[in-house]
Amino acid sequence: MLYADKNALRTNLKVNLLRIRERELTFYTNNCLSISTQAALLAGFAWFGLTEVPWEADANEYVQAVYLVVTTLIMGLQMLTVVNATLVAILGPGLALRGPDGSMHTAVDGMMTHYRFTFASFSLGLVCFQFSALLYHWMQFTWGAMSSRRPVMGYRPQLLTCPRPCPPIPSEFAVPNSMLLLTTVWLMWRGGRRIYALLKLSADTIVTGEFDGNID
Repeated sequence: MLYADKNALRTNLKVNLLRIRERELTFYTNNCLSISTQAALLAGFAWFGLTEVPWEADANEYVQAVYLVVTTLIMGLQMLTVVNATLVAILGPGLALRGPDGSMHTAVDGMMTHYRFTFASFSLGLVCFQFSALLYHWMQFTWGAMSSRRPVMGYRPQLLTCPRPCPPIPSEFAVPNSMLLLTTVWLMWRGGRRIYALLKLSADTIVTGEFDGNID
């Protein structure tokens, strides 16, 4: 009788501890699903910027090269975010649910580690997105002699060309436009840093649902 009561108490304690740990599992799963959705949207924008967006035929070759590199980097980072977040959201709960004893702790700890990497990849791609927009605007400005706008890229050229030569964008607009985009990047960095400093948890103050005591 006493042996059965002790086993029942031990089992109930394990179940209650797993319920606490399950909250962390749900937290990281929901966050990964949310990040993967936003990353897929940004990856689609980057693909559009590589295949559908026209630019000037006489644009600076170095600016074009950097634009292609940055935009490709955006798509790569966001696709990496989508893959990591999706795998974590699928395999983590599966391991916790159907794995052997102790799999819940392994799943939550692994999700925590990969979630940090996924969030860093998403944030870096978001910053590169702003610089890609800056580079594209610089390709549209006319430096030096006035020339007609001749789009060299685009899936539907009839929608991107003008019936008569379009007036080029003077280079005088480059500085205010660049300052506007750089201000946006600065505001993003400042707001993110302020929120992170307000809500972050240091490594020595994080409380997890893992129980270090021996209940066997």
